Amino acid sequence: MPAFSRGADFALDKPAGTPCPNLTADDRCGVHDRLRPLGFPGCVVYDCFGAGQHVTGAVFPGLDRRDRTALHQVSTVFPVVRALQELRWLVRAARALELPAGLAAELAAAEEDLATRVARSAAELRGTDVDAVRGRVNGPLTRAGAHARRSVRRPRDLRGADLVGADLRGADLRGAVLRGAVLLGADLRRADLGLADLTGADTRGARLEGADLRRSLFVTPAQLEAARGDAATRLDDGVARPAHWTTGA
Repeated sequence: MPAFSRGADFALDKPAGTPCPNLTADDRCGVHDRLRPLGFPGCVVYDCFGAGQHVTGAVFPGLDRRDRTALHQVSTVFPVVRALQELRWLVRAARALELPAGLAAELAAAEEDLATRVARSAAELRGTDVDAVRGRVNGPLTRAGAHARRSVRRPRDLRGADLVGADLRGADLRGAVLRGAVLLGADLRRADLGLADLTGADTRGARLEGADLRRSLFVTPAQLEAARGDAATRLDDGVARPAHWTTGA
């Protein structure tokens, strides 16, 4: 159970390891349909990649959330499982690209290894060196992105860039490397983000009205939820358009 602090994303403070006051008796969110108007947009955009379900259902089956000791154990395992699950999501996204056989095989092996790690016991999960695992997976993920962008001449390298509030209206960002970039409140209206690598980019409040995200790489549903878009934002077929893009909520 992660901590969060009162601010733009959350309407109250909650220490780590404690239940959210909005939880119902059956561990469901009692305000799920009103999160944004009640001041909890951070909950809407947060994606645990299935880690919560796995930890409570497989690692700690029958968890009693009134048991503070058990909750502490969960709080030490959950971040590990979430990190592994996020890596699995990224590897699956990479495997959906057209890749050389050797790289495709490397990613398949990485996905199998991650699945094995996630299935381990609580003690084994606590001992996982997440940074080391991420380091091993990051290599083939980076090469997969580079291969997908190979047709783009001189793509902009903006990895880790501080682009808070940047005016990028209509910018040609095709193939740009935006891994870990901070796009908080950036104006990307009508920008071309085709084949741009958005792994881990912070898109909270980013304006994507009219932007072209078709074939963008490693864009998670949570990143879209965190941004602002509209009916003119172009997405790949099958990618869900966040409800608040059209309702303005």
